[in-house]
Amino acid sequence: MSSPSSPSSPSSLKVLLALTSHGELGDTGRGTGFYVPEAAHPHEVFTKAGYEVDFVSVRGGSSPLDGVEPGDEDSARFLADPEVAAKLADTPTADRLDPADYSAVYFVGGHGTMWDFPDATDLTAFAAAVYEHGGVVAAVCHGPSALVNLRLSDGTHLVDGKEVAVFTNDEEESVGLTEVVPFLLETRLTERGATVRTGPMWAENTVADARLVTGQNPASAARVAELTVAILASGTEA
Repeated sequence: MSSPSSPSSPSSLKVLLALTSHGELGDTGRGTGFYVPEAAHPHEVFTKAGYEVDFVSVRGGSSPLDGVEPGDEDSARFLADPEVAAKLADTPTADRLDPADYSAVYFVGGHGTMWDFPDATDLTAFAAAVYEHGGVVAAVCHGPSALVNLRLSDGTHLVDGKEVAVFTNDEEESVGLTEVVPFLLETRLTERGATVRTGPMWAENTVADARLVTGQNPASAARVAELTVAILASGTEA
C-alpha cells in the first residue's frame, strides 16, 4: 500500500511540466523556446486524469514560446486558460520546489531545450529525486535533452540500459538544423547507454521503460502523458 507521501497517493496528484528558458535558435537569428503543443496536449491529459499541473523552467519567469500555428485550437485554449497563463507568466526554478510533492516530471520539447536542459543541474537533480521516490520522468521530442546528463544518486545515467524515443537524427536533418543544434539528441543518448527506438518521421512513437516515458516528436506528446498516467495509476513499472 502506498504511503501518504508516495507519488501515487491522492495527496501528491501533481505533475510538473518542465520548460526551456532558451529563446535563440543558435546563430540563425530565429527564435525558439518550448513547443507549445507539447505542453498543451499533456496538460489536457493530466488535468482530465485529476492531476494538478505546475510548471518549472531553467531560469524561472516567463519562458519563450514556439510552435503556435494559426488554427491550433488546442494550443490557443491552453494559452488562454487564466490559471495556465498566470503560471506561465512566472514559472519557478527547480530549487524553489520540493520533489516529494510531485508524481511526475514531464520535460516539454522545443529546440531551446537543446541549449539549456543538459546543464540545468538543479532541474535534472529534481527529476532524479522524483524518479527515486517512485515517480515518473517523462519527456518528448527534444525534451529528452534533459536526460543527457541526468544521473541517479548512484552516479549512473538514468537512460543507461533503457529504451527511449527521441527526436531522431533524420528528423533533425529534415528540418535543416543538424548543423545548428549543439549536438544530435539520438546520437548523444546512445552514447549515454540508451537504446533509441526510432519510428517513422513525424509519426507517434513512444516508449515506457521502468518509469521513464519518452516520445519521438510532437505527435507523441499526448501519448507520453497517457502512459505516465497509466503507470502512476497502476503503481507498476512499464
